[in-house]
Amino acid sequence: MPNLLPRVLREGLRTSVGAMEDVNRRLSRVGNQAIFETAAFPWIPEVESQWRSIRSELDAVLRYPSGIPNFQDISVEQKSITNDDLWKTFFFYGYGARNDFNCEICPATARALSAIPGMKTAFFSILFPKKRIPRHRGPYNGVLRYHLGLMVPEPERCGIIVDGIEARWEEGKSLVFDDSFQHEAWNDSERMRVILFVDFLRPLREPAARINKTFVRIAGMSEFIQAGLKRQEKWNAAFAELYNQNHG
Repeated sequence: MPNLLPRVLREGLRTSVGAMEDVNRRLSRVGNQAIFETAAFPWIPEVESQWRSIRSELDAVLRYPSGIPNFQDISVEQKSITNDDLWKTFFFYGYGARNDFNCEICPATARALSAIPGMKTAFFSILFPKKRIPRHRGPYNGVLRYHLGLMVPEPERCGIIVDGIEARWEEGKSLVFDDSFQHEAWNDSERMRVILFVDFLRPLREPAARINKTFVRIAGMSEFIQAGLKRQEKWNAAFAELYNQNHG
């Protein structure tokens, strides 16, 4: 019985995701474009107003690179698009599960995240020089993706393409897109590019909003998500030990 529930959840999600995506397209309150106008999300100015404080916390985190995992160290399914040491992630939330220590040492970041309705997953996304993420699509359109530029050394050499539309990050500026469209990203500069990366629930009309919230919560209970959260906990503990060693 303990092994049955994850299998049932996985199969149920797999067979229903297409139908849910159709509902989300019909009842989306913000449309169905690949890249959105930021004016559609009234919380964005408040988050952007805190970007310098968030950047200061990022600078402090980057002093401990050995404690920051590769994305695929947490989410093994990312191995299909990254298998090196050039894309690292510092998590605050994963499918709604809060990383208490990371939020406590980055209080401005935690405050900004609390202003995002439906926020589910959030982390510093760190692309090292010459890193390219190949074209891929996210698993489900019931969440949208938010990027806040924090460290963009050469905007003309860092970018993202979503459904054929090219965009550039800017420090202190936001980008919102639907990652269920094919997309790719790159950092061709000589320095790190870092953004605050957030997945949040797509604004939907009822009853789709309520159904979508439940669907995403159930997805978080699936076997592969729970396994990723456990791996994240181990990295969290390792980073906390490293950090505390240097802060008495």
